[in-house]
Amino acid sequence: MKQAGLSRAAGTLLDWAGQVGADPRDSPETALQKQVAVALCVGTLPLTALWSAIYFVAGVPLAAAIPAFYTLFTPLNTALFAWTRNIGLYRFSQLLIILLLPWLVMLALGGFGPSSMVIIWATLCPLCSLLLEELRQTMLWIVGFLVLLVAGALLQPWLAPPGLPEAFVTWFFVLNIGAVTSIIFGLLYYFVRQRNFFQERSESLLLNILPRDVSETLKREQRTIATHHPAASILFADVVNFTPMAAAMTPLRLVELLNEVFHCFDGLVDRYGVEKIKTIGDCYMVAAGVPVERPDHASALASLALDMQAAIDSRTFGGRRLAFRIGINSGPVVAGVIGRKKFIYDLWGEAVNLASRMESHGQSGTIQITRGTFELIKDEFDCRPQLPIMVKGAGYTEVWHIAGRRSA
Repeated sequence: MKQAGLSRAAGTLLDWAGQVGADPRDSPETALQKQVAVALCVGTLPLTALWSAIYFVAGVPLAAAIPAFYTLFTPLNTALFAWTRNIGLYRFSQLLIILLLPWLVMLALGGFGPSSMVIIWATLCPLCSLLLEELRQTMLWIVGFLVLLVAGALLQPWLAPPGLPEAFVTWFFVLNIGAVTSIIFGLLYYFVRQRNFFQERSESLLLNILPRDVSETLKREQRTIATHHPAASILFADVVNFTPMAAAMTPLRLVELLNEVFHCFDGLVDRYGVEKIKTIGDCYMVAAGVPVERPDHASALASLALDMQAAIDSRTFGGRRLAFRIGINSGPVVAGVIGRKKFIYDLWGEAVNLASRMESHGQSGTIQITRGTFELIKDEFDCRPQLPIMVKGAGYTEVWHIAGRRSA
């Protein structure tokens, strides 16, 4: 119960921090930097106010005044940041006082030991810089922290401890180390969670573009990927009379219609475990047997085509009844990713060209296949022979229409 309450409080603080100094033009990285910077600086105010009060009651007013200054300065600086949205100035000023003030408290209390290693709070400066700035700036803050450590050691012989009770010093060791460790863990936990979120989202987007095996290869090495697959099947599906229909629709309505159609097809593709290759206008291209070979590549696409046909016949898309031509061919293909930008997984070969011809030479509402596909599925599906058709580059070609699945 208590842990859930702390989580809700942290979430509320982060949500509020994300609004301070926010700019619609900010990149996700800049927005995250602003959110973390404000949450850290404002979130430590209760601790600095508590430390100031304890030091004051213990009779060390100089040491109490230093965290009190942070408690007053940070809200004013945060308000200025909310007005100017200047993350650079806000970040620098806050990191500077996070670095200097613990060192000054250490001097006021007589050195490292008598101050209960209060200078450990200064380690938040280079750590936050590492999370919020470029590495070059972080190195400067680290050097600054080391310089203060050396200066503190050199000044130690001339410092006069105020004579705080030993139990007080011991418990403040616990408080200082425990509080700083908790803050560091919280920061790292938050950033690791955010990193995992962005990685998962990037992975999801990448898998919407490339097959998993191909994306894993590209993440390991940047090179041209091309593989030969001796047995694969390719399906093309195209809207009948798409050009006149598109001319009568607004661009937005047309895109919405195609998105609805392809969203329906994507669900069927996932069900059969085949690979969506791409869409070209109103044309939808799918393959089976690539990038992972499978013996039932032809029957998988035949089943997919029948389910696509059933989905088209059973509903409207954008308030319209649509008809599709579907063509399938089977044979060897080359599959891969080429280029350096805007990667796309694609297929090449005569088998691909002939599959496209099966669709373009097909009839409305039919699934037209070649002999290469027919020989692979004739025992499972009812395939009806048609008159040979003239195909550019292939001459007269035997074709069949898939009427349905054979009963057991």
